[in-house]
Amino acid sequence: MHGRLRVPIAVAAASAASEAAARALRPRRGLIAPVPVAPASYFSPDEIDRGRRFRRGQRILGAAGLTVELGLLAALTARPPGVLARPRPRAAVASAAAGAGLSLLLTAATLPLGVLARRRALAVGLSTQTWRGWAADRAKATAIGAVVAGGAGAGTVALMSRAGSRWWLPGAGAAVAAAAATTFAAPVLLEPLFLRFSSLPAGSLRDEVLALAERAEVGVRDVLVADASRRTAGANAYVSGIGRTRRVVLFDTLVRDYTPQEVLLVVAHELSHVRHRDVLRSLALVAASAPAVLYAVAALTERLAGRGTSPGPALLPALALAGGIVSSGTALAGNRMSRGVERRADAEALRLAGGPDAFVDFHRRIALQNVADVDPPRWLVAAAATHPTTAERIGIALAYAAGGGSDSSSSEAPRSGSARMLSRSRHFS
Repeated sequence: MHGRLRVPIAVAAASAASEAAARALRPRRGLIAPVPVAPASYFSPDEIDRGRRFRRGQRILGAAGLTVELGLLAALTARPPGVLARPRPRAAVASAAAGAGLSLLLTAATLPLGVLARRRALAVGLSTQTWRGWAADRAKATAIGAVVAGGAGAGTVALMSRAGSRWWLPGAGAAVAAAAATTFAAPVLLEPLFLRFSSLPAGSLRDEVLALAERAEVGVRDVLVADASRRTAGANAYVSGIGRTRRVVLFDTLVRDYTPQEVLLVVAHELSHVRHRDVLRSLALVAASAPAVLYAVAALTERLAGRGTSPGPALLPALALAGGIVSSGTALAGNRMSRGVERRADAEALRLAGGPDAFVDFHRRIALQNVADVDPPRWLVAAAATHPTTAERIGIALAYAAGGGSDSSSSEAPRSGSARMLSRSRHFS
């Protein structure tokens, strides 16, 4: 493939490959069609406006940060500084340093926007961390990012030097391997850098979580509580580890602020991801689309940097810029698949733990606690959302309570009392 059409065709092929893989991997069974829900039936106008204003501002800051990064990469691509353009006898080693330095530069350039976003989170009570703690976490994340960028820069340049213009083919395999390693190693290596854990004390909640895991057919070694309240007022839970290291992790805010039934619903949602191997599903999406995506990145990198540019540090800004452009087009399919996975996990949570009334109460309260935009624009949901909207999740519970989610795999049948309760939407004047 040559000429001016090579890059647009390659980028289109990458998007098509991602779309085809996402369609093939999306959940088809176990979903519950949500009942249409108007956010105004569950949230007051002030609550809706507060979440919308906060999230709109955060999105603007996020978009500004992305613009700064892409603009800086474009400038470095057009005119690489001497420190990058200077010939190096060991290009891969020099590229490791350049990759790390580029990561640090991009972080520094967007730091003021990050500070402003944090100030806004503090103002609405979402962030609870001290500035000192926040700075320490940023420093850790920045160091990790620099190490990853350095390794990626060195590895890519080494592949370019050995495989020439076809570096993208082994590069696709390396990308999949790196994604898998990150997925499975992060809970063991990275989580302890940011959170402290303790075992959930013996009691009814611990027993119920372990019993729920047994019903979900997910082996769990322990139930831990993470000290998330040092950073955020938000509540969450997740399942991490594999095999004998698997554990359920509860935010201390979840245990503190929510009822046991609500906690169990959140845990059931997370157990569904393990039961249906959703992490492997995401890795399969990466594996299926990686060759086309890396080919598009290679083609665009060559166009941006100039044909015949020698592999080395000067090529890294173009490579990073190409990666950002191509990934923005392929992310749509991945986000759509993610929303389907999350819808199934919501349905599975209701079947495993029951309590549609508690499900509705939880999602109303968590939306307020997280200062969420409960009525985002449709185009934004389609383009960027990885989870269903709050209204859609409430609609799933309504449908389940009315009998729309019962099947042979249900562990608890819908209760008529719940259906009646949920049919009475909360109205605010």
